[in-house]
Amino acid sequence: MTRLDSTSSLISNSTRPEDILNLPHRKVNSICCIGAGYVGGPTCAVIAAANPHINVQIVDVNQSRIDAWNSDVLPIYEPGLAETVAKSRNRNLFFSTNVSQAIEEADLIFVSVNTPTKKSGMGRGFAADLGYVEAATRQIAKIAKSDKIVVEKSTVPCRTAQSIRLILEANSRSGVHFDILSNPEFLAEGTAIQDLMHPDRVLIGSQDTVAGFSACASLAEVYSAWVPRDKIITMNVWSSELSKLAANAMLAQRISSINALSAICEATGADVDEVAHAVGLDSRIGPKFLKSSVGFGGSCFRKDILNLVYLSESLNLPEVAAYWRQVVEMNEYQKFRFARKVLHSLFDTMSNKRIAVFGFAFKKDTGDTRESAAITLVQSFAEEMASVAIYDPKVEERQVWLELTSNDTDIEAKVKERVTICNSALEAAGGADAIVIATEWDEFKDTNLNYADVYRVMNKPAFIFDGRSILNAGVITDIGFKLHTIGKGTEGRFE
Repeated sequence: MTRLDSTSSLISNSTRPEDILNLPHRKVNSICCIGAGYVGGPTCAVIAAANPHINVQIVDVNQSRIDAWNSDVLPIYEPGLAETVAKSRNRNLFFSTNVSQAIEEADLIFVSVNTPTKKSGMGRGFAADLGYVEAATRQIAKIAKSDKIVVEKSTVPCRTAQSIRLILEANSRSGVHFDILSNPEFLAEGTAIQDLMHPDRVLIGSQDTVAGFSACASLAEVYSAWVPRDKIITMNVWSSELSKLAANAMLAQRISSINALSAICEATGADVDEVAHAVGLDSRIGPKFLKSSVGFGGSCFRKDILNLVYLSESLNLPEVAAYWRQVVEMNEYQKFRFARKVLHSLFDTMSNKRIAVFGFAFKKDTGDTRESAAITLVQSFAEEMASVAIYDPKVEERQVWLELTSNDTDIEAKVKERVTICNSALEAAGGADAIVIATEWDEFKDTNLNYADVYRVMNKPAFIFDGRSILNAGVITDIGFKLHTIGKGTEGRFE
């Protein structure tokens, strides 16, 4: 690779030129992605499929995960992912544990490792743990013998790029230059491939230097193989980092807002779906993310909001921190409120009653269980001495036990006394006093599941608590069920 000449006259001191993507830049022939998870795998599979001339290597230290990527049963479930991987695997898409070789051969390196919330020390429970990012960065510095473009793909706190630069410059070989870019992902699990193929925007943040703009143009050329140029947005690296946190925080805010309204609806007899429809028709608001539920989950929303809370507190902005903290607190309240409704409806006792939980993933069309509302619900029911039967069409049994026990053998023994995992919805419902719909899988809709058969195998009265508002109330109540749907109460109705 050759460095761009310092033609600083191309760059304004205060603006980024409209033709930044057309600046002279190095061609990317080889990409390394460190981290073979929910972001790195799908993203680089799509990049490889759209750029057959670019060699793409996805590397991870987890041998079993890499083996799964090289098999017919991928380690994550995502509609369209298997087909996308099959197009390029062993052609220009490779999965390996040889991290050092992939780094050495790459022109551009995505850092797509996990950034969990800290569990101890300063900022525990709020700040992001950047240990994996730092480890990956130090390995890049140790291995790289030529100039590299290093791209933040993990969700990181604002100004992490500066930390990455300091580590690289302090530990790299003499004469080796690194350009640092921020390229946050905006993928929704369950639609990740479609989100990648038809993105609302691709953000690339860089330093306001000729070299930074050149690196930005290099990455933009990779995306331009399938993304229209007007959707590739460039900005400074700090804005790019903060944009990801801001986007997730505002989406979660909308969910918490409609969930707060769902509590009012249940208390007054209003219908939250009708309210959401009316509000969503306002062009200033729009209809998206106004679907009430038992609560949001996933790896990003809670983590990113808490990260924003910590950032605000660190910047001495306590009022801002309190505002965003309330979004998370409302989400926890919604889960607690729903669990309490189940308990009260079952005559204030669950002791030795069987509760069938339909769904354990945090949303449909994914096997991801991170921060799933189902975890909180199952734990709450078990504490009330209920027998809980779980069925999810995509979540593996070992993942359920991991979420409920955290690999603690003492806890596992107690949990397994109260929790069983079933192979079908009908099996889970057998002998149950109530069904709780925790994930909106299409399989659980009354158009796909024979609820008359389900009703026959349950204890009476048979309750259904629809935490995702996917059932037709008329159909379900005509069968004989006692139905409670989130945001649709009976209190306050005119009789």
